[in-house]
Amino acid sequence: MDLNAVQMFVSVVQAGSLSAAADRLEIPLPTLSRRIRELERQLKVQLLERSVRGTKLTDAGTRLFEHASRGIEALAEGEHAVMSDQARLKGRLRLSLPPTFEPWWELIARFQQRYPDIRVHVHTTERRVDLIEDGIDVALRVGIITHETMVARHVITYRHVLVASPALVARLGLPDTPSDLHRFPCAAWGVDGHARGTWHLGEQRVDSQAVLTANDYAHLRSRALAGEVVTELPPFLAAAGIRDGRLIALLPDHLMPEQQINLLYPSHRHPSAIVRAYLDFCREYALQLLE
Repeated sequence: MDLNAVQMFVSVVQAGSLSAAADRLEIPLPTLSRRIRELERQLKVQLLERSVRGTKLTDAGTRLFEHASRGIEALAEGEHAVMSDQARLKGRLRLSLPPTFEPWWELIARFQQRYPDIRVHVHTTERRVDLIEDGIDVALRVGIITHETMVARHVITYRHVLVASPALVARLGLPDTPSDLHRFPCAAWGVDGHARGTWHLGEQRVDSQAVLTANDYAHLRSRALAGEVVTELPPFLAAAGIRDGRLIALLPDHLMPEQQINLLYPSHRHPSAIVRAYLDFCREYALQLLE
């Protein structure tokens, strides 16, 4: 297989069209089109469906892109590992984070300790920023990513934990089943102001009349620590309270759904050495969040 042609194919998919990829790769459009056709003949499958609106992946093209893009990314990371030893990174990194995402504050501090010549700007917001329009290099997102124009680098998968203070448990008892939560005052994460909290615990769904909904886990944690409510928290926000006995993890055998942390950057922009260093550092550090 012609690896150069495969890399061209990946660029076409990321750019969205042959002409856009030709501009990015700085090669004539007829040359790029010919190399893609030769690759299709070599593999004996059609990889792209071409139209006036651009290109669309076939099923075979989708499978090739999934594998080839990972391989090309791995090669780029290898190149970065070699080059980063030869040059000191210097410049600016613009990041987007959700509010009150405390674990990343420490991560950014440690990142700048390792790379003291990188200046970091953090834009904190709950809205889904437009990376291009807002001038963001990398955005942190929680949840499944479906944005086709962005590259998503998966960092970590985790589950929220249900917690309460020892004082609240002493007053109301330890819940044995999810249905027992109905006798507890509950606080839930939410943005729409509804007064109900919905938790999926194992195969059971619990709808509680929440006394508080907030789009800030730090607020929910403070109310749980005060002994006022049961609430759910990301494990890295609950860990310290559980370790020192200020919080109790409830119903540990009824697991909450998996959550993902992904880092996004524009698919049409090849990541700079600074961005790649940040992505690698996040992957390395994030494993410590669940310890």
